Amino acid sequence: MYRHSNTYGYDPRSWLGGRYDPDSRWVDILAAKTGWTVWNWGENGQEIPLSAPVLPKDTDLLILMLGSNDLLQGRSPEEAAKRLEGFLQGLPLAREKILLIAPPPFSPGAWIQEQQLIDRSHRFAQLCRALAGQLGLRFADAGRWKISLAYDGAHFTEQGHQAFASGLLEVLI
Repeated sequence: MYRHSNTYGYDPRSWLGGRYDPDSRWVDILAAKTGWTVWNWGENGQEIPLSAPVLPKDTDLLILMLGSNDLLQGRSPEEAAKRLEGFLQGLPLAREKILLIAPPPFSPGAWIQEQQLIDRSHRFAQLCRALAGQLGLRFADAGRWKISLAYDGAHFTEQGHQAFASGLLEVLI
């Protein structure tokens, strides 16, 4: 997993970067339901990195959901997708070991007050799908998983984490 506050399990009701309990975070739900060792590299507020991370040599699958913070920082969907492409091309893994997930689109909320940002999040998902096809990566669109977002319009609720885990399990199993 890599650098996304919804991967981290950020609870937007907290003011200092608090997290949902492990039994409410999609990463921990995935590990519990499969018995897999799942490394959670999610971080709050991180944009798409410019370089690839150092991965354990025995990595079976890298699940990536990036780009929301780039949109929130003012990048266009096309700029975020270009940055994502550079990051993906630098990954030292076979393409079949990478699952790119398009983040669910934003919804109106305290952080998302402009329709243009919602539209950009939908456009970014389309670009992620195209990028996965171009690079030969596995792909999933979290926008199809009916994920409930918190009052801010960007972060998963606890029920949203459950829905994300369920959607991801359907893709993986």
